[in-house]
Amino acid sequence: MTDHQIPAILLVGCGRMGSAMLSGWREQGLAPSYAVDPAPQAAGFAGADMTVLTDPAAIPAGFAPAAVVLAVKPQSANDTLPAYARFAGKTVFLSIMAGRTIAGISALLGADAAIVRAMPNTPAAVRQGVTVGYPNAAVTATQRALCDRLLQAIGTVAWTDDEGLLDPVTAVSGSGPAYVFLLAELMERAAIEQGIPPDLARLLARQTVSGSGALLAASPEDAAALRVAVTSPGGTTAEALRVLMEPGALPKAMSEAIAAATRRSRELAG
Repeated sequence: MTDHQIPAILLVGCGRMGSAMLSGWREQGLAPSYAVDPAPQAAGFAGADMTVLTDPAAIPAGFAPAAVVLAVKPQSANDTLPAYARFAGKTVFLSIMAGRTIAGISALLGADAAIVRAMPNTPAAVRQGVTVGYPNAAVTATQRALCDRLLQAIGTVAWTDDEGLLDPVTAVSGSGPAYVFLLAELMERAAIEQGIPPDLARLLARQTVSGSGALLAASPEDAAALRVAVTSPGGTTAEALRVLMEPGALPKAMSEAIAAATRRSRELAG
């Protein structure tokens, strides 16, 4: 391994998020690593830097990963995680399982397990994700720095010292891309209803959403200021926002949606 390579990783789960993280690590150079995923399509992620196994029992006894990344569905944690308890006390576990608490993960891996709980989102696939992480007391400064590097490979990283914030974080940013995609979907549908041809409706909706996101990312102004700047008094935008922001409309629906997602994140803790 070179000084600039990502050190050896054990990746548990090669689904959408796990594979996005793997792709980001590979861009930086990845030391020979292992992944475990029984899905047939997971074999497609194998390469010179990654051996894909279908069963954790096949992990070589001498393999010592710098981190074990838990990228499985939270509902499968009880069945999946105990097989990796032998790494507790020897490395750091980086969990991206929505809702699964440090306490719940520790119960499956062992009380001495060093665990970072994190919540990335799907823009990680294009290195534009955002992740919030929380380390337990067993995580060393070196291990936290490694987890930070693993997560920076897919976007922006922030840290919190309050694990309870991970549930609303999941509701806002973890689930948030779906809200944005729904907006584009609804804009496209409404454009077609107004007589715009479907191909043009899709182009307008998708480019407006993605372009506005790029503008928001590049601007020092907050979202409210940018909204006001594009809203001429008495104009078309003001009329549309009057409908969207009336009582019981979008602001209320968004608040209720994020509250519901936060509750579900807490329920997933088991």
